[in-house]
Amino acid sequence: MTATRVITDRYVVGTRLRLRRADFADGRCELKLTQKVPLPWPGAVQGLITNTYLSPAEYDVLASLPGALLSKTRFSVPPLGVDVFDGRFQGLVLAEAEFTSDTEAQSFVPPAECVAEVTDDARFTGGRLVQTSREELLGWLAEYGLHPGSSEHATQ
Repeated sequence: MTATRVITDRYVVGTRLRLRRADFADGRCELKLTQKVPLPWPGAVQGLITNTYLSPAEYDVLASLPGALLSKTRFSVPPLGVDVFDGRFQGLVLAEAEFTSDTEAQSFVPPAECVAEVTDDARFTGGRLVQTSREELLGWLAEYGLHPGSSEHATQ
């Protein structure tokens, strides 16, 4: 079964913090504040992540801080979360695999539909994408042999 949710991320300016609103197909809404600290090692190794779940009132207070928005729809197809972006990144599809151990992550082989591996490319993280123009993104994709208007996908 595929779980679907619409995600709006607000990257708080000047911080490593992300405020997330996830609206699920069943009507649930999840609000959280996240800090992601990447580890200095290459490859599919999980960084440090701290999540704080918020009430609607807490979310509203934090949403008043200056931030840059990024929105997408996430389809959960274990072990992948497939993000289909909208707004200025409409057409971008990134898949992220989630695992319970580093060993499991390191042995993962992406499905054939994934045509570019961007795990080690920090440009494809949400915190970086939110600061990027569509034109800049198209240039990055071209470096992977992906071209505008194609239906090709990258994996993260």
